[in-house]
Amino acid sequence: MTLPVGFLVQLDRHTRVVDGGRALVGGFPTRLIRLTPRAQRLLSGRTLRVRDAASALLADRLLDLGMANPVVASLPLPADPRCTVVVPVRDRPRQLARLLGSVGETYPVIVVDDASRHPRAVAAVAAVAAEHGATLVPLTTNVGPAAARNVGLRLVTTPFVVFADSDIVLPPDTVPTLLRHFADPAVAMAVPRIVGLPSAAPTWIERYENARSSLDLGAHPAGVRPGSPVSWASTACVVARVDALKDGFDERMRVGEDVDLCWRLIEQGRRVRYEPAAEAAHEHRARTGDWLLRKAVYGTGAQPLAERHPRFIAPVVFAPWSAAFVTALLAQRRWSVPVAGAVLVGVTLRIGRKLDGTGQPHRLAARLTANGAVAAVAQTSALFNRHWWPLTVVGCVASRRVRRAAALAALADIALEYRRDRAQLDPVRYGVARRLDDLAYGAGVWLSALKGRSSAALRPRVSR
Repeated sequence: MTLPVGFLVQLDRHTRVVDGGRALVGGFPTRLIRLTPRAQRLLSGRTLRVRDAASALLADRLLDLGMANPVVASLPLPADPRCTVVVPVRDRPRQLARLLGSVGETYPVIVVDDASRHPRAVAAVAAVAAEHGATLVPLTTNVGPAAARNVGLRLVTTPFVVFADSDIVLPPDTVPTLLRHFADPAVAMAVPRIVGLPSAAPTWIERYENARSSLDLGAHPAGVRPGSPVSWASTACVVARVDALKDGFDERMRVGEDVDLCWRLIEQGRRVRYEPAAEAAHEHRARTGDWLLRKAVYGTGAQPLAERHPRFIAPVVFAPWSAAFVTALLAQRRWSVPVAGAVLVGVTLRIGRKLDGTGQPHRLAARLTANGAVAAVAQTSALFNRHWWPLTVVGCVASRRVRRAAALAALADIALEYRRDRAQLDPVRYGVARRLDDLAYGAGVWLSALKGRSSAALRPRVSR
């Protein structure tokens, strides 16, 4: 599948042009690629437009490596942009009416009622669907969101399908913006940024979710790929090629089915794009109990995903040197800082040799090593606070060193994330919400591991 003439990509914000334009450093994992003189001429500043086979090959390579992203505003709509919206719903007639009102008459809509629990809700969902001209498919047995979406998918006759949960609101430009990504024939799905639905009087939990919802993947475009900053994508709202989905979602999964579909597409060589220029608003949970339960439910998807995608599910991934670095720091001995420093120096020298000939290779190597060290510390903090918190509690009872490490990890994480998230919430309540978020999700992960009798979802991975 070749990128079409006119396709425009821009280097990712993390990609550095070095050695006077003769090489690029970036991607996930970070790597160096040297450009031939012809390839150098294809780049115009930080952009590349496809004009021929050579420029298409380079653009395709940069997209695969995560070193560039499409300039979505410059891309055309597909030749046949017809879409069908599929909405799985259970109860929630009020939210369904709001979603269908935002869709309007632009696209045909299929509503799959996944066995609403109360007769009044069944009647209300049917009335809302009829009022908005949507096709209603009532199910008599609750089958879960994956199977409900598949029921709707089998009725779609358009080239593209839009999956939207009932608690989503779709702005009018969201779907057209996402459709532009399908100018790349390798793209199977495109997802928008999920933001919080404005509320007149948001609770402190809503304000926390508005700052760092599990569904919000950030402000920067990216290719979705395991091991990168955007390692998965939610199907709370997504546009997809119908012919790329084949059997659709795994109906055995009640949670994590969206991550599974995303990773299966990537394993098949297809692309999934995250596009924050398109947004969809989500009604976040406002009550603490509901919010904690949903976070725990998210965590229970870890073990089923580990069974299906063992290479992708590790809670943290360390390089050998970063594992040695954090182990030295966690030891908290007199030799810890000198040994950790020696590891960093050794890694910097090794990377510098690989960057030889790029101009100031050791300065660039030092920057890359520092970024890797920060990432390793952040991942270790996540282990203490989130994935391994039951072990952290046990360790705190038995060891002063564990208590010090746990306290530092918890407080540093709150301080750094609060500054980055700019939450409309005071630091104390933000910190409480942050720790509750981690405790609930981690509890779900451990429950799924115990149920599956496997530690696969809890084991860190060391990889070169």
